[in-house]
Amino acid sequence: MGEKVVAGRFDLSDRQRYRDKLRRCLAGLERLLEEKRFDRPKNLMGLEIELNLVGADGMPKMLNAQVLERIASRDFQTELAMFNLEVNIAPHRLGERVFDRLAEELRTSLAYADRKAGELDAGIMMIGILPTLDRDDLVSSNLSDVDRYTLLNDQIVAARGEDFALDIDGIERLTCTSKSIAPEAACTSVQLHLQVTPGRFADVWNAAQAVAAAQIAVGANSPFLFGRELWRESRPPLFQQSTDTRPPELQAQGVRPRTWFGERWISSAHDLFEENLRYYPALLPICDDEDPLEVLEAGGVPSLAELVLHNGTVYRWNRPVYGIADGRPHLRVENRVLPAGPTVTDVLANAAFYYGVVRALAEEPRPVWTRLPFEAAAANFDAACRYGIDARLEWPRRGRLGGTTQVDAVGLVRDELLPLAEAGLDAWGVEPADRDLYLGVIEERCRRRTNGASWQAATFHRALEKGLSRDAAFAATTRRYRELMNLGEPVHTWPVGLPEPVLLG
Repeated sequence: MGEKVVAGRFDLSDRQRYRDKLRRCLAGLERLLEEKRFDRPKNLMGLEIELNLVGADGMPKMLNAQVLERIASRDFQTELAMFNLEVNIAPHRLGERVFDRLAEELRTSLAYADRKAGELDAGIMMIGILPTLDRDDLVSSNLSDVDRYTLLNDQIVAARGEDFALDIDGIERLTCTSKSIAPEAACTSVQLHLQVTPGRFADVWNAAQAVAAAQIAVGANSPFLFGRELWRESRPPLFQQSTDTRPPELQAQGVRPRTWFGERWISSAHDLFEENLRYYPALLPICDDEDPLEVLEAGGVPSLAELVLHNGTVYRWNRPVYGIADGRPHLRVENRVLPAGPTVTDVLANAAFYYGVVRALAEEPRPVWTRLPFEAAAANFDAACRYGIDARLEWPRRGRLGGTTQVDAVGLVRDELLPLAEAGLDAWGVEPADRDLYLGVIEERCRRRTNGASWQAATFHRALEKGLSRDAAFAATTRRYRELMNLGEPVHTWPVGLPEPVLLG
């Protein structure tokens, strides 16, 4: 959400007033769209990465306030739990050597943060879910000491009215309950932003939805939670269940969860904001003094504060974002699919693949979303989360045959999506050296059928084979991951297993 809110109590009139204000905000957005008031395209992209704080033993460290105080940079912020941080990279223009520039910027920022964390015997780690997290780490007392997190937790808990139930059935099964939304903090992700014109928004969002499963298949990095081996990318089911305001009865009625993939292709950004108002009651009914329609009448640009706040409490995997920069409103697609890590090179390879393939798919004369049922795209997303690099996906047949067919995710990415990504990056004006370096990482993951999740799982099992207990194997895998992460070579090159001990004498 990113907005500062003050914790407090809401009464019945607050919610009615907020609903009325949301409707005025939506009307304001409609007018902005009709009057073509939005910023012209600047080919801008943005990047956020959520991080974990760990000790030398691989265990989480609840120190984000102290570490942030030492970092003393506005680029770093708190996240939900005390072992989380987030780094925000300023928007960059897509083109030329943008990914190399981002790599240098990220490595510098993360190395600095890691040094500052080191003053407190902690370190920075980029990973989807930290394997050493225990249920006792994810309790409300370990939420960051920030009003908006306290308030959000209180409101989601109140809306649900009972404990949250986690039930993820993967390679092993996890069932447990939580009294707060704290388990959500286990999910650390990368958010990729792309500024688009209103006329291009629907095509870009639809393309991002269609390719989300492929992103997960090649980028999965979250196979463990609370000592269980679950899905190859366990963040989505965990995130949905740990923020689910629906008791079982509402789930049975088909009420939509606040974390969801969606249910249809769209024709306008307005579709998504309108759905958010129609389907979701307010969690944080905090009203701004601004009247958006009066601001528009006066020739100004409304902040649409209530719409923005409400939008931040609906957790779509591709989220619409309204913002203002230099006095002009703009729209962004925020891609929230990917886990953090394993390395800066891997993060930027995932980014290059996404920005390239979305551009190409959005400009195809016969768009993929006209040939792929939305239900198939949603099923693909679940399959990719469950099976990662080994997933099989439904995809439109090539040529004149029509219809869809089942394909290996790695074959789809290597044979069809990577050439599209290459063409898309060319269209953005990215230099061939940048393009080939980062798309080459994705190609090698496909060739070796390796990503962060498969490396973690293989290394964990090797540790078990060496006689380590499960807890010791999780800790050893985490320590080895961090060691290789800091060396910086992409994950497909990482040797599986733990290093042999050096014998002295």
